[in-house]
Amino acid sequence: MAAYAKTGGKKLMRAVITVIGKDMVGILARVSAICAENDVNISDVTQSVLQDLFTMIMLVDISKCKIPLSELSDKLTAAGQGMNLTIHVMHEDIFNAMHKI
Repeated sequence: MAAYAKTGGKKLMRAVITVIGKDMVGILARVSAICAENDVNISDVTQSVLQDLFTMIMLVDISKCKIPLSELSDKLTAAGQGMNLTIHVMHEDIFNAMHKI
């Protein structure tokens, strides 16, 4: 599926955000706040905690994002570093290309 998924005649540009690190209060809140500040809509999210290891994958709509994807990635990476987390942002097209068989 292309990053421009058709829904109701509108095209969506999507990205995948992954978060990995030690579990603590506020991870989801911090990542979702950065998304909201930049008009990035969270379409789907899954998270898991294994003992003290936190993992999260978000599918986000970046169609209305106020800033370039690279800048959003930098903001999330910086927030992750401040919380000792690894946060990656990848455009859906690149994600799909990397995972083709």
